[in-house]
Amino acid sequence: MKCLRCHNTDPTFFYKDHGSWYCRKCISFSRLDAGLHLQKHVYRSRKVSVRPKMKFAYTKAQKQIVQQILDGLRQKKDLFVYAATGAGKTEITYEAICMYLAEGKKVGFAISRRQVVLEITERLRQAFPSLSVVPVTKGYTDVIDGDIIVCTMHQLYRYPSTFDLLIYDEVDAFPFAGNEVLKQISLQSCKGQRLYLSATPDEENFKEIEKGSMKMVCLFERPHQHPLIVPQVSKGSWIAQIVWILFYCRQWVKDKKQILVFVPRKKDAERIAHLLTLLVRVKPIHSDTLDKDEIMEQFHHKELDVLVCTTLLERGITVPSVQVLVYHADHSVFTTASLIQIFGRVGRSFQDPEGRGICLCQTASDSIRGCIRQLQWMNRSARSAASR
Repeated sequence: MKCLRCHNTDPTFFYKDHGSWYCRKCISFSRLDAGLHLQKHVYRSRKVSVRPKMKFAYTKAQKQIVQQILDGLRQKKDLFVYAATGAGKTEITYEAICMYLAEGKKVGFAISRRQVVLEITERLRQAFPSLSVVPVTKGYTDVIDGDIIVCTMHQLYRYPSTFDLLIYDEVDAFPFAGNEVLKQISLQSCKGQRLYLSATPDEENFKEIEKGSMKMVCLFERPHQHPLIVPQVSKGSWIAQIVWILFYCRQWVKDKKQILVFVPRKKDAERIAHLLTLLVRVKPIHSDTLDKDEIMEQFHHKELDVLVCTTLLERGITVPSVQVLVYHADHSVFTTASLIQIFGRVGRSFQDPEGRGICLCQTASDSIRGCIRQLQWMNRSARSAASR
């Protein structure tokens, strides 16, 4: 027996019901009997000639990467774009999107986290105002077709053999990383080329690149050409860390900056936000927060000074002039990759390319040191590439 959706062949995951065996490994995506092919839906596609509306012109480095991407896709190759946070990963996909749409082909954007789906959808709508850009995620499943589909990895089960170009954003992130069911569902949703994007590729990604399954291109320079923010490390007890949070938040708000305070646990978010209400406009946000969309909208409109958040917001969130504090940065939840993503929120805008990021900890963990080493290496690589 074999499930033709998740490719499971383990008999312990099959169950017999009314004379038919079905797969329980991927049952959360609806029942599929063993040996049955997925039911395919016809999604619309049309030839459309568009040009993206961009807030800035491509830099020399970005132009080179865009050309490498287009050349690779024309050769029917899958590509992995290893790019620093804030280097314009989303923007450098625009030319590829235009190329496929002009040929009447289907384009999809697959993302691990719901909040990032909504962020990327808004950015794509601004870049392509004449197109129908549709988010497909929890709370947004009434409309599931458009010129560009932006969805969570889980929602790819709706699109077997649909996409001619499927762009994966942050493939190293939970829940996609290490999830064989999601991987198989994503592979079956794309009948053409795959374009992977990440600032923090994992060991599995590098193995695929070494095997020749896909080609890698690198971009470590941000469009404003300022270096990535390397965090400052401040060591102290948890009480000292709380005092520093209160101090920095009060000071930075006076300087008209917004702040993200990252914490390892949901209860930390609630407690620290409660303390900060004495000084600033603040709200906590984590996976159990019911009104996430409203809180993020308030933050984007500067109705809040501070968000106290878990790693829920470590990726894909772009806020101009934001400063970052990480409480208990030596906690095991903060890996090297997550810290790189977290401090990648800082210094992304042309108006404020500097910014500050601070690791508050009792000891500098391997993850903290690894984050600093990799950010320094990316900055050296960017300078080296610019000088050639």
